[in-house]
Amino acid sequence: MAVREVGVVMNGVTGRMGYNQHLVRSILAIRDQGGIELADGTRVVPDPLLVGRSEQKLRDIADRHGLTRWTTDLDTALSDPSTLIYFDAQTTRAREKSVLAAIAAGRHVYCEKPTSDSVAGALELVRAAREAGVKNGVVMDKVFLPGLRKLRRLIEGGFFGRILSVRGEFGYWVFEGDWQRAQRPSWNYRAEDGGGITLDMFCHWNYVLEAIVGRVRAVTALSVTHIPQRWDEQGRPYDATADDAAYAIFELEDGTIAQLNSSWAVRVYRDELVEFQVDGTEGSAVAGLRNCRIQHRSTTPMPVWNPDLPVTEPFRQQWQEVPDNAVYDNGFKAEWEQFLRHVLEEDAAPFPYDFLAAARGVQLAELGIQSSREGRRIEVPEVGV
Repeated sequence: MAVREVGVVMNGVTGRMGYNQHLVRSILAIRDQGGIELADGTRVVPDPLLVGRSEQKLRDIADRHGLTRWTTDLDTALSDPSTLIYFDAQTTRAREKSVLAAIAAGRHVYCEKPTSDSVAGALELVRAAREAGVKNGVVMDKVFLPGLRKLRRLIEGGFFGRILSVRGEFGYWVFEGDWQRAQRPSWNYRAEDGGGITLDMFCHWNYVLEAIVGRVRAVTALSVTHIPQRWDEQGRPYDATADDAAYAIFELEDGTIAQLNSSWAVRVYRDELVEFQVDGTEGSAVAGLRNCRIQHRSTTPMPVWNPDLPVTEPFRQQWQEVPDNAVYDNGFKAEWEQFLRHVLEEDAAPFPYDFLAAARGVQLAELGIQSSREGRRIEVPEVGV
């Protein structure tokens, strides 16, 4: 069996997401399993070339995992003839320039989202990739999670009947950083550095809703900063200029209404950090990262409102667990494997999670911010180049 190594420039691997999910749990995990097998029988093994700003951090990561290729100079990495793919997990503000450089170097591009902090910037990447003829993809990990895959399976099996609504709750308490360390980088809470939960999470909600029901046609949103002061990684106080919570109503193309709350200032009283409830004429489901529970029309109880008596209905026990019926790999790794096949196989199916799909997410975030600022409902136009 032929084995082929493919160079992958990985920019931003010194950050939490770039290191944990993309380097360790995806690329190195694919290497450890012996690569992926293509349709022609060839096995492809990714060979990472690490890029970042800190020489010491890169050296430490390389030594920890037995890697030899790293550099603090992106141009040097992109000029390496062995590299076929460029991956970017930098901060949002740094991403657009680096991705354009990779496209100009003729590299196929896979990157985190948002691809830009503006629709104009996101569409510029679409145009540049098309003109250069390079393949492109964006991390849309949540549709690869077991909970969402089970939800999709229910939809494909006609479980819901006509879907009426989607309700989602996402978030947790991010410590301010004074008396306990913050779990997220301080730039996330500074608008001038590209932070803000609306820009971050609406890009997710757009592709999740597209995968579950359909495209968003109107948005009404309220973005707020609940915690006005936080402390950075050096323990210095700073003004939180970015929104840390967003409350939104999305109207979908088939009339379905989606309500999604996102917050870094909420304490969790849910089974998982994110949960989506889908209600339809024939049944309902609640899906999280891994689990999914259902209640069919025929088994739906008949609660009676009576505030004078204690509730005795075991509501949670009246739902049925959806079985796995499959082996679910790490969602980030699964999408990496799909993108690698998309790049390397001549007759590969189109990759649906591309720059244009990402631009729709940026557009939804931009319109959500506008809706909050102007206090009104905004229709979502078709985005294109």
